[in-house]
Amino acid sequence: MTDRVFEVTGEPDPDRAGRVKQLYELGFTWADLEDEAYWIDQIVWMRQPVYEELMHASRMLWMILDKAVRYVHRRPDLYGLLGIPPLLWEMLDGELLAEPGLISRYARFDFAVAHDGSIKLLELNADTPTGYVEASIATPWILSQAGASSPNEVMKDLVAAAWAVEEPESAACVAYGSHLEDSGTIEALVRHSGRTMTCEDCLELWFDNGYLKNKDGKVINRLFALYPKEWMAVDDAGEAMAYAIESGRLTLFNPPHSLLLQSKGLLAAVWGLYELGLLFDEEERQAIEAYMLPTYNKPVFSGNFVSKSMFGREGGSVRMFDETGHLEIEDEEGFDSSVLFPSVYQKRAELAKIETAEGELHLLTGVFVINGTPCGLLGRAGGPITGNASHFIAIGVK
Repeated sequence: MTDRVFEVTGEPDPDRAGRVKQLYELGFTWADLEDEAYWIDQIVWMRQPVYEELMHASRMLWMILDKAVRYVHRRPDLYGLLGIPPLLWEMLDGELLAEPGLISRYARFDFAVAHDGSIKLLELNADTPTGYVEASIATPWILSQAGASSPNEVMKDLVAAAWAVEEPESAACVAYGSHLEDSGTIEALVRHSGRTMTCEDCLELWFDNGYLKNKDGKVINRLFALYPKEWMAVDDAGEAMAYAIESGRLTLFNPPHSLLLQSKGLLAAVWGLYELGLLFDEEERQAIEAYMLPTYNKPVFSGNFVSKSMFGREGGSVRMFDETGHLEIEDEEGFDSSVLFPSVYQKRAELAKIETAEGELHLLTGVFVINGTPCGLLGRAGGPITGNASHFIAIGVK
């Protein structure tokens, strides 16, 4: 290893089709998508000291953001600053918050880890993270093929522990059976949970007198869904879902309060409280200074910043501005949810660049937090904005 944080090793196997088939049989069915190589058959190695600091940063930030949610809970004035749709306020206020660290039991941080070892949080997906199959199934297999172990191997056990508490009856995603990634994600979660459950298509679920039913008319009382909860404010059935949750007829996972963690407006709230010297103790303040980026609800920067929707996903709505304040690059493939939700403005952090078989790419480092425990690395490589066109590349530690 060099003194750089990341090192890429290996060359793609000439028998890619054979390896893709093996991954398919394990449940990673989208290593190749429409003749495009989504998976890069190489390994990115992260230095052990950096990995240990990344886990420390994840633990600290997880509890800092948890503390911030408790500060904004049941405060409508702050809900507005977080971009929470008013339709959902009563639902959020009507339920007690989970115990500390467990507002969401299935989440993923996205970090910019630079070659000098600096670590900066870009965002948290505490509601509907994907990449689980890549991290929990593909990465350990790829590393085992190279004779190495993976810290991600614990992920499936943490899912089993989380769902033993939550006890969902069904798991759902939009276009189940045809959308490979989302379908594969809920199937893997169900398999790793050890529970006997059905998988459903969100588009085939419906509400009847406050009860959620599947296409066969069976009532579902406890549901895990890869369904962005902010969409309840714009979907035709959103109000019915909110009523079902408020009336206790439906228990949803991740729980509704994960929406407060999900909002990028929470990052701005944390930064504002940090600047005002409120809420956080000295250790927390040091972590905020070290691992978070200045983030605001208004465009206060003169240059070198990013704007993104409070509920943008997969790079959608991200715009990067140069040092002079001019638009440099924007995501043009993902859905721009800034037309529906307010934006935040964050100081720009550059991703490490790595040389791969697909050329020089920017590396985004994901860290899953399952059942309150930071536990799994996800590598995605692409352009300065990590969107739908990015690649998956396994991250190992040594």
